[in-house]
Amino acid sequence: MKYQSLIRRIAPFLGLIALFIMGGILIGDAFLNPYNQINVLGRISIIALPAIGMTLVIISAGIDLSVGSIVSLSSVITAMLLMQRSWTNATSFAIPLFVCFVAICAFFLFRKFLKNKISDPRFAMPLAILLAGTVGLGLFFWGYNQVSSGFSTVAVLFLVPIVGFFFGSFNGLVIAKGKVQPFIVTLGMMSAAIGLAKFIAGKGGQIHPVYYNTAGYSAEGTLFTAPQSFDLLSSKIALFGTSLLPVPLLFFVVAAILAHVVLTRVKFGRYLYAIGGNEETARLSGINTDKVKVVVYGISGFLSALAGILYCSAYTQGKSDAGLTWELDAIAAVVIGGTSLMGGKGSVTGTVIGVLIIGYLSNILNLMEVSSELQDIMKGIIIVGAVLLQEGRLVKWLRKLTTFHLRDRRIYFEK
Repeated sequence: MKYQSLIRRIAPFLGLIALFIMGGILIGDAFLNPYNQINVLGRISIIALPAIGMTLVIISAGIDLSVGSIVSLSSVITAMLLMQRSWTNATSFAIPLFVCFVAICAFFLFRKFLKNKISDPRFAMPLAILLAGTVGLGLFFWGYNQVSSGFSTVAVLFLVPIVGFFFGSFNGLVIAKGKVQPFIVTLGMMSAAIGLAKFIAGKGGQIHPVYYNTAGYSAEGTLFTAPQSFDLLSSKIALFGTSLLPVPLLFFVVAAILAHVVLTRVKFGRYLYAIGGNEETARLSGINTDKVKVVVYGISGFLSALAGILYCSAYTQGKSDAGLTWELDAIAAVVIGGTSLMGGKGSVTGTVIGVLIIGYLSNILNLMEVSSELQDIMKGIIIVGAVLLQEGRLVKWLRKLTTFHLRDRRIYFEK
């Protein structure tokens, strides 16, 4: 058992090393070139964000099939907020949703705080409503001013991920309170978010380009452009006089570190493992399993929306199908990294390795000019092999094929 457990732990890392060596042998300088390595890291950093959220969800014995749709929706909202200066489908949807969601969260926080701070608990409720209403009103006027002047990069980074958190937490709420399987709930959200993205984009899901400087998007005869700072989200930071460090990689690293700290140093992370191991036992031990589910799915939606913003910056457009099949890539990275689909086992470190394996595999196959169809087939084989390795069945099969048995003083292969 120890032998099998060791293999399962180090297999993703050994696979990444083997893949890197194979790329260097088969392709050579075109693969090992530093600029190619930088480009690979920049591309995988965007898909890595939903994969990190997916890791937390799967550890809690859940699944989130809506991450790709939330990426698509957030990319469309981001592009329209940046490029348009009037009330559109994007602003009419995103701003009221953002204001209401933040105000509701503020109400619960204020009520919990005031119960312990004022002498008469009866005044906690109306005072919390007053304070939350003030917060909501202030955010609405802030959003109203942003519409006329144009959303800044900071404003987009503040508003859009909260919208993603709303969709994710709604998934968690239905799963927790409605006692519905995560697969069904998130499958429904996947379809709904894609439809909403197409509706907001208009004309059957038109592409909304993002322009800078002199080129722009014309609305009512006026030329508008996105703030130049938004382009920095997809740029590279100069190190030693050369542009080497992709900005999306910084988001990836920060998200991975925070998620790792949560899983290893914070009670919330231990709750996720406990729920994934045995939800009923976790509930009986005093863990608020419903609350944990709402939060973890909210985190998944938050990171997916953040990936949609980075996609919009990298590809200078918002598309209603931008995140098509991203949920499959995220699940693949999590599984390849060693996280069990049954829940209760896994790590962010493994997911990081899984993301790197998928990124380097795609890069090697592209450099070898392998067709996309064959790439999908190979990715599927790797996913199945990773699951078999996790469950220990692959090791057992290999042992049966390679083990000799001694019986009646004869050596034979076990059939």
